[in-house]
Parts: sequence; structure tokens; C-alpha cells
Amino acid sequence: MSSTKLSARNNFMQEGFSRLWRGTNASLALAIPTVGIYMPCYDYFRNIMEEFTTEKSPTLTIYVPLVAGTIARSLACISCYPVELARTRMQAFKGTQRDVKLPGVWKTLVDVVNPVKGSNNGYRMLWTGLGAQLARDVPFSAICWSILEPTRRSIQSAMGEEPGAGSIIGANFTAGFVAGAVAAAATCPLDVAKTRRQIEKNTDRAMTMTTRQTLAEIWRDGGIRGMFSGAGARVGRAGPSVAIVVSFYEVVKYGLHNFHQQ
Repeated sequence: MSSTKLSARNNFMQEGFSRLWRGTNASLALAIPTVGIYMPCYDYFRNIMEEFTTEKSPTLTIYVPLVAGTIARSLACISCYPVELARTRMQAFKGTQRDVKLPGVWKTLVDVVNPVKGSNNGYRMLWTGLGAQLARDVPFSAICWSILEPTRRSIQSAMGEEPGAGSIIGANFTAGFVAGAVAAAATCPLDVAKTRRQIEKNTDRAMTMTTRQTLAEIWRDGGIRGMFSGAGARVGRAGPSVAIVVSFYEVVKYGLHNFHQQ
């Protein structure tokens, strides 16, 4: 049995059906503003950079998705990181009894900065592990868009028809699924490091840990298996997630464009 299936079965047997969805509220609270910042920023930076490189240096146009994805993801990550921190801590929360109420997003964030909990760093704690998050998300985004953009353009060219909602969904879903899965597999060690830093109980240590030190600890404790712990679950989530988000965004954009043309 795969580690993903085993983990899901253990969660169900030990903590109840609802625990499989712990942290869902935080995930939704994170997804909406993140996508709202990320996707429009990517479009904006890609368009202006493609226009510039096409005129000034056509050989650099191929790198535009990589750079645009890096900038857009950095902005979205920094803006929404406290909610990402809350989501990770909520998902890591384990009550000793089934009827223990899980903390919400707001309570989780209050506990992070609450001096009673041992933090002397105030609101800086809300960005604990940001370096690890950027170290994971920026390469993920760079790899993802470098694959996604040419893949969907190739698919759309192969279709050879006037773009419609169906062809837009098909091209973007396929390209997004492939790009998201490859990027997730490639950046899995960085995701493991990010999660370890976010759930660190010692606040002083959490503030001084670096991504490099964390990766070294993971390698020392678990070797290559430790570095790619949970890779199956991450790839299984990232592929469909990227596919759905990109497809939905492009269809909405297509619909709004047609609406304004009428």
C-alpha cells in the first residue's frame, strides 16, 4: 500500500472522517486571495515582458514565463503567508480525543503571536518559515510556468480551431496537470523543509532555522526517503490543483472578454 493511502487510512481510523479535511477553512481562505493576486500578476508581467523581449531581444522570450511566474508567486506568497502558516498548523493539529475542537484560522494566528505561548517576536512570528515557503514556491512556480505555457500553446495550435470554452478548458487542464505534477515532484524536498519549519514548537529555534539547515537535518534523519516524504500526496494534489485553477481562471477570462465585446 502506498504511503498516501496508508496515511489517509490511519487518519480515518485514528481521528475520524472529518479529520481528513482539517485545515479546509484555512485552505479556502488562502486560495481565494492567493489566486486573486497570483494569476492577474502573472498575466500582467508576462504580457509586458513578452512585448518588451519580442521587440528588443526575441531570444529571451522563452524565459518570460519563468520570470513572470517567479515575480507573481513571490508577491502572492509574501502577501498571504500568515494564512498559509495557519493552514499548515491546523493540518498538523492532533487532538487526543475525537471530540477535541480544532482551532480556527484566527485562533491559530493569535496563538502564534501570543506571548503566553512563549513567543517574544510578536507579529514577526506570522512570517515564520517565509524563507522556506519562498524557497519552495518560487522554484515551483518557475518550473510550472516554464512547462505550462509552451505546453498549452502547443495543444491550442494542434487543435487548430477558433478558441472556445471547451478547447480552453482542455488545453489548460492538460498543461496544468502535467506542469503541476512535475513541479511538485521536483520541489518536494523544499516542501518538506517548509512544513518542518512551520510546525516547529520552539519559537526561538523557528526564528533562526534556515532552509539549508532544515534540509541538512532532514537528510541526516531520513536520507533520500526523508527528502521526498509525502511526494505521492504532493504530486497527487498539485497536478489537479494547478489544472483546475488555471482552467477556471482562463475560462472566466474568456467569458469576460466575450461579454465586454458584445
